[in-house]
Amino acid sequence: MMGGAAMAAPVKVGIAAEPYPPFASPDASGKWVGWEVDMIGAVCKAAEMECEIVPVAWDGIIPALTAGQIDAIMASMSITEERMKTIDFSNKYYNTPTVIVGPKADAMTADAEGLKGKILGVQVSTIHEAYAQKHFKDAVAEIKVYQTQDEANQDLVAGRIDATQADSIALDDFLKSEAGAACCEVKGAVADDPDVLGLGVGVGLRKGDEELKAKFNAGIAKVLEDGTYEEISKPYFSSSIYGG
Repeated sequence: MMGGAAMAAPVKVGIAAEPYPPFASPDASGKWVGWEVDMIGAVCKAAEMECEIVPVAWDGIIPALTAGQIDAIMASMSITEERMKTIDFSNKYYNTPTVIVGPKADAMTADAEGLKGKILGVQVSTIHEAYAQKHFKDAVAEIKVYQTQDEANQDLVAGRIDATQADSIALDDFLKSEAGAACCEVKGAVADDPDVLGLGVGVGLRKGDEELKAKFNAGIAKVLEDGTYEEISKPYFSSSIYGG
């Protein structure tokens, strides 16, 4: 639990139960660590909220929110029109490009022509799966869907898929690993499609929860203004991920 004691009960903030470094993953002791975990603590403190982190399976995290099992989602969830049919969002707290990663020996590009005949791996129920289905389905041999991005990365290293699509920062962490550095590289950023890729990452909230939305917006604004955002980000990233 983190933050002040302004609320009678802690705000339950859902994160994805599947590891997603450097944003959130369990350390050797089982404690959740990462940039997004640090940001939850900072935003909640700035908004004078007591918050409790609750890991939830990614493909069930929106149902958990709407059912009241959690009160908010801070799990690298992009703000999209499709999701806004079901839930609301705070203002964004980061926005990074979507990229294609593949073997160094393959001269593919991050578009339908470059991926023609390839097997593309994506994580289930993500903007990347939706983007691949919209833009690459007719070009690739197969869109292979995984429960976690880590599983897709492992299959890429093993040669069971030809490429993967995900957030640039998440894949940067993979490319810094021994296996990732040896095999693979970024082939480029995909063409922007705001309808699918969204308008950045925000806090997911239940429809109509305007009070909590205002608190998260205030917390995000404060950490951006007082330098906390930059301080938290320095150990993880070489430059700001807040985006345009």
